[in-house]
Amino acid sequence: MSDSLWHDERAIEGLPIRLVIALVVGVACLSVMMSTISGIETLQVTEVDVEPHPEVANPGTQDVVVTVVDSKGSPVSGATVVAKSGTATLSSVTTGETGSAGNVTLSLSPSLGPNQQDGTVTFEVKPPAGSNYEDARSNTDLLVVESP
Repeated sequence: MSDSLWHDERAIEGLPIRLVIALVVGVACLSVMMSTISGIETLQVTEVDVEPHPEVANPGTQDVVVTVVDSKGSPVSGATVVAKSGTATLSSVTTGETGSAGNVTLSLSPSLGPNQQDGTVTFEVKPPAGSNYEDARSNTDLLVVESP
């Protein structure tokens, strides 16, 4: 049988035709797999976080600038930021949409309970529709501290 493989005229450079077909199919499959692997990054979802400025506030009405950033620290525009009561109390939920620089200014009026020295205001982010962003983990909170 091995002698018949060497004399197969359908082969390339002495290789049997079945081996040549297997090599061609293998290279084609490898090409498809490599293009799939290189395209995985485009399917990836990026987590967003917020950066409130200032990070520490006193009770009472004040403007807080909130920047929405992705995992690389780049600003995210078109995201909706929702500020809600955490351990500090807000009279209502406040929302705003980030601009091209990823910033939104929210007017917040946090208050603390009796004998409460500090508390937090929490933020949620609704990523822009059709984007590869998500807000699955908890975000940075605004710390509210009673002045001495």
